[in-house]
Parts: sequence; structure tokens; C-alpha cells
Amino acid sequence: MGQLLKIACWDYDRVNPLRDGRAKIEGCDIEFTVNAPHNFFFRAGESPPYDVMEQSFSSYLTRRSRGRVPYTAIPIYPSRMFRHSAIYVRTDRIRTPEEMKDKRIGVPFYGITAVTTARGILADEYGVKPEDLIWVNGGLFNPKERLTQDLGLPASIRIEQETEKSLSQLLIEGGIDGLITAASPSREAMNAPNVGRLFPDYRTVEQAYYKKTRIFPIMHVLGIKTEVLERDPSLALRVYKGFCDAKDICIADLDGDGGAVKATVPWLGPELNATRHAMGKDFWPYGIEKNRPTLEAVTRWSFEQHLSPRKLAVEELFAPETLGVG
Repeated sequence: MGQLLKIACWDYDRVNPLRDGRAKIEGCDIEFTVNAPHNFFFRAGESPPYDVMEQSFSSYLTRRSRGRVPYTAIPIYPSRMFRHSAIYVRTDRIRTPEEMKDKRIGVPFYGITAVTTARGILADEYGVKPEDLIWVNGGLFNPKERLTQDLGLPASIRIEQETEKSLSQLLIEGGIDGLITAASPSREAMNAPNVGRLFPDYRTVEQAYYKKTRIFPIMHVLGIKTEVLERDPSLALRVYKGFCDAKDICIADLDGDGGAVKATVPWLGPELNATRHAMGKDFWPYGIEKNRPTLEAVTRWSFEQHLSPRKLAVEELFAPETLGVG
């Protein structure tokens, strides 16, 4: 029997080999809890009963910059996503990013990683800064599900609180001019007249963005409970290797074995080839150096958007034992 390690993470294909035993963490027996990330993200600042837990990257940066880190990250990124696709607008009012200035833009929460990333892209690529917009904080589908938290934002960040209608309904009715959200708005909103994505051909725009910047945005990072690491610093590298092994098995599965493709995608082969052509063989890299442009960008965004009181150095983000990996 090895050390019992309690892990909480969503059931990503790149993580599942640790659940089914094809990948191992040296010296550990794994107890794996599967849950949608948002169900435990806001508990990361407390003391959940997990030794290893998926974390909101934006929330982690905020806590880290303020010195409150019940979990210490290692450079494993369970969730990544370009976020040009996360920006929805009233197409009768906004046709270009620059036209978003002084418009009312809904967000489920100012500080979530998807919104932080989209704002960073808008500022870097189009000169649209957070101070240029009016932010409307509300529930995406239900106004009662509005998230609130004191982020200590300055007065230059204009935030309104919506308590009567959902952001999806406001988008349909024109009560807001746009919306930035990780999850899609309601089906009614997506089918409503004059509602669409700011970047309809977002795949082309995102590929061009990656080619220019080498940034593949990180949404979630993996954290190990700090008190557990203090007792056994070697755990950081052992967990890192286990998750790397799981990802390698996942990628091999995507390529198929003997002509039997496991993923439920008819043209997966051409899609994989196109992704490798655009992003290289290791298109979902873990570690630090391969991800340095992304890590430098997100630490800067967190500071520029007033979520972190100072810009963190990349080396401050992770357990010291993992600084030499990747």
C-alpha cells in the first residue's frame, strides 16, 4: 500500500489514465473524485478534503499574489482554451473590438479566468482596456446564481450588479451590448436576432493569434495542498510525472490503435494533423519553458486588470521542485 492521495479533477481524457490505473503516481494509491470544476473552485481558498485539486488559474494568481495559498501549483494545465470565441455581442451595435469601448458588457464574474483572458486579448491586440468598458456582473442563466466576491477593484473599473434578469436575457433584449462568458449563453440568446460572436470565424483568428504570440491560454492549473508538500516536497515531481504520463497515453489514444479511433469524431485524423501543423507535435504542453509566453501574459493580465496587487514572476507560481521541468 502506498500513500493515499486524494485527487479532485474533471474527467478530462488527458487525466483519465490516472483514474483507470494505466498511469501511476509513484508511491501513491489514488482516490479520484470527479466533479465539474466550478463545483469546487470557490472552495480552493478554504481547506477541501483533497490533496491535489484542479484550480482556477485566475483565482490562484490572485491568492498567490496576496500570499494566501492553501494549494501550491505545479505546471500541469488540465484545461486550456483560446477565448476569442467567448465574446458575444449585439451585432447591431458592435462589429469590431474597438466598438466595445464604453459599452455595457456582461460577465458571470469579473475575475474568472475566461474573462481575464478575453480582456487580456482585447487590450493587447485591439487597445480595448478594462477601464474602457462598463462591466455588468450577473447570472448567466439565472439572476439568482450571480457570483459576488470582493476583489478590491479600483473605482476606474466600472461594475454594475444585475439582480433582476439573467445575462442571457439581457443580451436578447439589448439590456447589455455584449457578454464574455466561458459557458455559452442560453440557446434562446444564441438564436436571437442581432446576437452573435464578435469573432464569427474564431478558429482562424485564434490560430493567427497563437502564431503571432505563442500564447495558448491556460484556464486551470493543478494544485497540491501546501501543507502536504511541506511534509513531502518530492510529491510535486511525482504528481507532475504521473499527469504527464496520463497525457501521453491520452494522445496515443487519440491517434488510434490498429485503425480503431477511440474518440467520437469522424475526421479526427485530419483535425489532429491540422492542430500539429498549427501548434507543433506537443500541442498541449505541460511544464514551464514551453509555456513561458502564456505564463508571462497571464501574470501580466492579472496585474493590469487589478486582480493581483503585483505582477508575479513565473517562478513564483509553482512548487520549487518543478521549476526545472518542461
